[in-house]
Amino acid sequence: MALDEAVWRGRQAGTSPPTLRCYGWAPPTVSLGYGQGLDVVDVAACRRLGVGLVRRPTGGSAIYHDGPERELTYSVIASSDDLGVPVDVLATYRWIALALVRGLRALGAPAEIVAVPETDGPAPDFCFARTSRYEIEVAGRKLVGSAQRRHGRAFLQHGSILIAVDGPRLRTLFPTTADPLAPLTTLEAALGHPPKFDDVAAALEAAFEGEHGLTLKAGGLTAEETARMEALVRDRYATEAWLAGSA
Repeated sequence: MALDEAVWRGRQAGTSPPTLRCYGWAPPTVSLGYGQGLDVVDVAACRRLGVGLVRRPTGGSAIYHDGPERELTYSVIASSDDLGVPVDVLATYRWIALALVRGLRALGAPAEIVAVPETDGPAPDFCFARTSRYEIEVAGRKLVGSAQRRHGRAFLQHGSILIAVDGPRLRTLFPTTADPLAPLTTLEAALGHPPKFDDVAAALEAAFEGEHGLTLKAGGLTAEETARMEALVRDRYATEAWLAGSA
């Protein structure tokens, strides 16, 4: 999370490039949305099961990142100018969703963008309990959950793509959600087999390039980005105050 924020801050300052990242989590981890309380997840169960617990810099609801065998996390860090879209959350959501759908369809999943969801109201505790605008479903069930945070024209969007799912563990970790499996689906369910993490990441990379005429280049962190990330870990993401939502 600190790495994503470090690059996002760099993009705000004009020192970091627009960036697409695809990554998995070790150990499996619950990430809380920026404004959520700890009571949306069973903290004792996380400790008992060896599940990490972090707070994202982006909003939205809690997500269980069950390692690269079952989940891929993406982040897009850019500005509205980079994308050629208005300074608008929905415009950037749609721009990203078009590429995500293209990549998922290339894998064989009949993914669709939900322009106007059927339900509204307070955000649920668990991200996959409801589809928001310009998120992605297969056969009416949510496959990708995303959340965004902006500063000026620059934004960071996080998203989670479910490759497979451990149903009993989801029910244990999110006791406030009546049936976390009911509204979601996975690539395993859509394709009849769980695709490999690297194949999903490659399909997304090709889709962003093909959909938007981009040329993506692999790269690492600069010394400035690394120093900023380490400071964010020390001063924010590794602190109890940040996790508790009081920092």
